[in-house]
Amino acid sequence: MTLILGIDSGLTVTKAVIFDQTGRVRATARRRVAQSMPRPRHVERDMVDLWRQTAAAIADALAACERPASDIAAVAATAHGDGLYLLDRSGAPLGPGILSLDSRAGALADHWRLDGTTDRALARTGQMPHASAPSAILCWLRHHDPDRFAAIGHVLACKDWLTFCLTGRIGTDLTEASTAFTDVLTQAYAPDIPAIFGLAGLPLPEIALPDQVVGHVTQAAAALTGLAPGTPVVAGLHDVTASALGSGGYDAGTVAIVAGTYSINETVTRTPRSDPRWFCRNGIRPGEWNAMSISPASATNYDWFLDTLCATDRAAAEAQGDVFAARIIPEIAAAMARSSTAIFHPYLFGAPQGPQASAAFFGLRGWQDRGILLRAVIEGIAFNHRQHVDALRDGFAFTRARLTGGLSRATLVAQLFADVLQMPVTTSAMDEAAAWGAALCAGTGVGIFAAPTQGPEPSATRTWHPDSGRSAALATRYGVYADLGHAMAPLWPRIDALQEWS
Repeated sequence: MTLILGIDSGLTVTKAVIFDQTGRVRATARRRVAQSMPRPRHVERDMVDLWRQTAAAIADALAACERPASDIAAVAATAHGDGLYLLDRSGAPLGPGILSLDSRAGALADHWRLDGTTDRALARTGQMPHASAPSAILCWLRHHDPDRFAAIGHVLACKDWLTFCLTGRIGTDLTEASTAFTDVLTQAYAPDIPAIFGLAGLPLPEIALPDQVVGHVTQAAAALTGLAPGTPVVAGLHDVTASALGSGGYDAGTVAIVAGTYSINETVTRTPRSDPRWFCRNGIRPGEWNAMSISPASATNYDWFLDTLCATDRAAAEAQGDVFAARIIPEIAAAMARSSTAIFHPYLFGAPQGPQASAAFFGLRGWQDRGILLRAVIEGIAFNHRQHVDALRDGFAFTRARLTGGLSRATLVAQLFADVLQMPVTTSAMDEAAAWGAALCAGTGVGIFAAPTQGPEPSATRTWHPDSGRSAALATRYGVYADLGHAMAPLWPRIDALQEWS
């Protein structure tokens, strides 16, 4: 039996998913990876622990699959993009990994907007540098942690670190390379681009195609993971692109939407087009670009509400063997059937407007209940996705949406997205879209598939069509949501200045 391993390392969980060549999931294993927030805006994790937990997840998946490790034909990793994972000149981790939720460089990114750096970067790289961009974090380190900056030997992304742990190979892939330092037209590094940020001479990793075999599982990695030594490993790809590929949404006529930790909204184009509202990053192949409009403002807000405000009820449900999410959905559905003035900005960890924007409920009344608040949270998440999708609609032609992410499994959420976006929305039957996107690259690298886009496409569960009445009502609510954002813009910096850390 021929199997493929896709590794998907998110911001809180690292997963190993074993697929057969038809795309059927044969085994899945997850391990949590602890985050640390040692100071305001710093979101980090231990790189060695990330590898340890990922290796354990691989071993768990192999055990659950009950097939010999020799059946794994190839491996690929995908992981959260942006952020920073540094190695020193000996190849050892240089401090903790910095996650894409980190915003320590937010003030620097704001300053770049004023001094012209942002405009120069947009023209050359196809994107505006933001708080968690490698360019911004590296420049922040140069100013605030010069000893660490001076010791940099290699600049990697999260999945590149995992590939290094598996193979000993230091490098990146075409999609990940474009997070900061590639020319938007040539899709390759250009020496003048790091200099835009004051980073001339930066050691940048070698670029491979996502489906290119770049190494093989070492004896040391095999001992930790249970994989067979010598198993081919391909370069892998950025998780935003992997999610579009694995959900069946990597297509020029489709906007692929992931309602996960990040609000991810993307479409493929054969003509690069730059705009402050999206990143124009490299696609899977040269001559393809992936226009991404994203922000850290999606389902993580819903998870925060359940974790923070529903902890007691969740614990009680789990003690009875119930899934709390199944209990809460009817409560939200009932709230959707009632009138409500509640509006929520889902900006707990960031926003399209920048890192100083913060989350808030508006229009609350004393007689409103938890269901109304949760309805506002989910609507706010969908409204934020609409802001990104509307931006992409201004630049690209697409007529359909492909939706994935944990929230999309709820019928009322899928219908809500169709109503808010005012377009058909198809949900995917593939629960592990990013891992499958990585596996498609792995399979292509060893000849199982002709190309990453020519493997088995996940089947659709259903297509949701907008209801004209609900769409009109939600458009009115979206207008209030957007106007509140404009009204709050001058206040967010003042609110942010109130923060204290004890």
